[in-house]
Amino acid sequence: MLTYTLIGVNLLMYVLQWVIPNFTQQIVLVGALAYWEPWRVLTSAFAHSQGSLLHIAMNMYGVYICGVLLEPRLGRVRFGWLYFLSALGGSLGVLLLSDPYTATLGASGALSGLFLALFVVFRTNRTALRQMGIVLLLNVVMGFVVPGISWQGHLGGAVLGLAAAASIVLIPKGSQRTTLQFVLLGILSVVVTGMLYLAAVAVRFPLA
Repeated sequence: MLTYTLIGVNLLMYVLQWVIPNFTQQIVLVGALAYWEPWRVLTSAFAHSQGSLLHIAMNMYGVYICGVLLEPRLGRVRFGWLYFLSALGGSLGVLLLSDPYTATLGASGALSGLFLALFVVFRTNRTALRQMGIVLLLNVVMGFVVPGISWQGHLGGAVLGLAAAASIVLIPKGSQRTTLQFVLLGILSVVVTGMLYLAAVAVRFPLA
């Protein structure tokens, strides 16, 4: 499953953070540097705090739970696209709403997108929706009251995850369904890439 691969990449990156000097500083998202070092908008989603094992442990547990529920229903390619769009959405939220000189890292944006996708996939299951609603409410509250949690990244990831999931799940069945799904995901990818560029230009640090 792609879910296990994504978890493996996150764990590998975490090991590299400990092994390679200053590696973390090179991959975290700092809005003011995103224009000059654009890889940060994606690599930051695979980096985690070295100050607490709980950060990566909770995120990877969340990716696992969401992944085993979503990947079999969406398929590997669609699930992967959803994951990366959510991760980029998280970075976009940070660029638009956070202090451009603050470093941000973690898979929370991607995880928020996966979590919102569960609401779309299981929208007819009232019991599941109530349970997920309680968890979502707790995460929203934590994002505002617990220091160090990027609610901006959570919000951006959630919005893109919701849009991506809708583009996959809500397309009526038919011979053109797969084509329409990929077209809509492609459009979302272009839009979020363009918005990331514009946001990075707006907050870039003047190196020259």
